[in-house]
Amino acid sequence: MRRVTATALLTACSLPAFAALQQGVTAPEFTAQASLAGKEFTFKLKDALKKGPVVVYFYPSAFTGGCNLQAHTFAENIDKFKAAGASIIGVSEDSITRLNAFSADPQYCAGKLPVASDADGKIAKSYDSKVFEGRPGMKDTRGVDIDHGFAERTTFVVTPDGKVAATIGGMQMSPQDNVAKSLETVQQLAAQKSGKAGG
Repeated sequence: MRRVTATALLTACSLPAFAALQQGVTAPEFTAQASLAGKEFTFKLKDALKKGPVVVYFYPSAFTGGCNLQAHTFAENIDKFKAAGASIIGVSEDSITRLNAFSADPQYCAGKLPVASDADGKIAKSYDSKVFEGRPGMKDTRGVDIDHGFAERTTFVVTPDGKVAATIGGMQMSPQDNVAKSLETVQQLAAQKSGKAGG
């Protein structure tokens, strides 16, 4: 059987038009099994928002080219997000077992970036992110079978009041640009908050 590569996956996912929850709407709350540095925990968006804005980013699959790059770029910039008072959670249909490895991998999440399992795609669908079925024979960058579906690469910046401040994505946007735009948004939110406090 012919192997379907991550590049083919990204190409296939880029065909439909980008559509997702837009700025100003209420972000659906969710609770999910997640992993940070290989250790499992329960992520609750409601709790995370009590501490500041949350960057909720959906991605197709751990251990695939663009997703590896996006996770690495988020991890490299994690201190800048923290300085803006924001936290990050990656969400995919990967199993928690795959995410334990991904979250700890020094090349990608590097123990800095938490990622959550949305095995049935319900969380992605609640955010109106497109979800695609996997194809037989798909392999990740390690050569391991990918046995799950895929969410379109879409990032939502959610403010503490539960509103979507920005929707960033579509497969046409590069992983690096996705991260850069997310950082720009949380820094703008921090600046606005600081300005209001100073006023």
